Amino acid sequence: MIKAMIKAPRAPFVCLQCLQCRLVRPQRRQRLLRGSTTARLFSSSTLRYKSSTNPASINPGSDDIPILSRPPTAPKANIDIKHIRQNPALYEQTCLERNYKTQSAYPSRIIDLFAQWQTRQRDGRSMRERGNALRRQIANPTTIQHEDDETESGSGKTKPTATTTGGDVKTLSREQLIEEARTIKDKLSSIEEDEARLEAQMTELALAIPNLTSPETPRGDEPRVLSYINEQPEQVLPSSDRLWRSHVHIGSELGLLDFTGAATTSGWGWYYLIDEGAQLEQALISYALAVVTKQGSGWHQVAPPSIVYGHIAAACGFQPRDQNGEQQIYTLAQSTADAERGKPELCLAGTAEIPLAGMKADTLLEETDLPIKYIGVSRCYRAEAGARGVDTKGLYRVHEFTKVEMFAWTPPDADATAEVFDEMLDLQTEILQGLGLSCRVLEMPSTDLGASATRKCDIEAFFPSRRGPDRDGWGEVTSASICTDYQARRLATRLRGAAGAGGKLTYPWTVNGTALAVPRVLAALLENGWDETEMTVDIPECLRPWMDGREKIGWKHRRT
Repeated sequence: MIKAMIKAPRAPFVCLQCLQCRLVRPQRRQRLLRGSTTARLFSSSTLRYKSSTNPASINPGSDDIPILSRPPTAPKANIDIKHIRQNPALYEQTCLERNYKTQSAYPSRIIDLFAQWQTRQRDGRSMRERGNALRRQIANPTTIQHEDDETESGSGKTKPTATTTGGDVKTLSREQLIEEARTIKDKLSSIEEDEARLEAQMTELALAIPNLTSPETPRGDEPRVLSYINEQPEQVLPSSDRLWRSHVHIGSELGLLDFTGAATTSGWGWYYLIDEGAQLEQALISYALAVVTKQGSGWHQVAPPSIVYGHIAAACGFQPRDQNGEQQIYTLAQSTADAERGKPELCLAGTAEIPLAGMKADTLLEETDLPIKYIGVSRCYRAEAGARGVDTKGLYRVHEFTKVEMFAWTPPDADATAEVFDEMLDLQTEILQGLGLSCRVLEMPSTDLGASATRKCDIEAFFPSRRGPDRDGWGEVTSASICTDYQARRLATRLRGAAGAGGKLTYPWTVNGTALAVPRVLAALLENGWDETEMTVDIPECLRPWMDGREKIGWKHRRT
């Protein structure tokens, strides 16, 4: 049984505006500044996906780098900026291989900012040393005078002095020492503000850099075929539109789909499932859950929320990559009162991966509990910005759909993670094999990877309606990704007891995979199971227990 998760202790939150007032207590301030970097980088305003605050809009050569602010209650991200500084060419190459061209300049920019930060650190250290000496002399002039006499010959230090215009040296008075202390305090305030600004800029640039790419991933834009599922489709083109009808025509003719009514109600990209269409959706969900959660599998079923905080979605890697700031997720409008109170912005989850990952945000896991494997059924919402065409018509690309999603936390070990990843691929294969669909398993190329994935495998099913002179008929129905510690670091999901960590806290790795995306699989079943002569669709045997035992869908088989 999974042990109760222990909430990780929060680092103290430090408001940038409070640095000035804290200068009167330098020792306390220094302790705070040695805490988590990101604990003092974010204000109480909410994270918004707009081009004005999108990391892709940052000018790498500008000192004015906008901050993607997060509420103080958000998990405190801990990005390994040191690794980026030590391997700038690796991160630059990764960005270019994934078409993150703007972000490819961020590693060198981080190095420049770090050099500026080091300069501020040296200046601040010198100021603090002088300020401490002044405070000691102001508090106890006799003691500091005795200390100066003892150290004068050994260290070369001299008594507090000032040089006059004529070149004579004189001892500073108490009033002059106090004035110099005030001046140092003001300078130190400015230095510390610069330090915090530079740290914030480095963190924001680092947050925008995608994960490193796995050696297993093909570079470029061509996937590598790993294997096939079931028999492959005949390599012939359709002789007529009627021979290979699309699921849009089949579903409409059998009264299973209604796109016209949905267009009136909600717009393009929404749909109604009717009668056996709606029943088939529930059958697919039940079938996928039965396959994954069979006895001894270790998968725990979860019913996750469909609305999440925007900063949680961003931490999972769901943010625009282009400079136009096009959104793939829907954000919920805030009232003026909520915005003024700094209430975090909410968005509709594009996949159950987001709320499942967020379950362990700001949580300390035990290595003995890993892997933790969850499977969740949820409604998913996607803006799906981009071009429309014959390949995206009907159910293939929609704004709202039901999906069964697998998600797991694994030890930070490549072999242990690969074992869970392969398990997900095996489950996906078992599900699609049982449905009788012709599929191919692909190792996806670097240009197809999102921000969080280091490796991704897709499974494509054959759609007769997608075949044409310049189209091969394949379409994605599932995907599985390894994200290493990309999401865990951004969600502050920490791990205790990891092998090789030397007792220190580290970060688990995350893996996600689609068990079944209903609309596309439903569309593939309609097209591949269509009988033109009988005007019916065959129901796969594995789904019949949830379809009242029926073998076919058609008007003459419909029960009233």
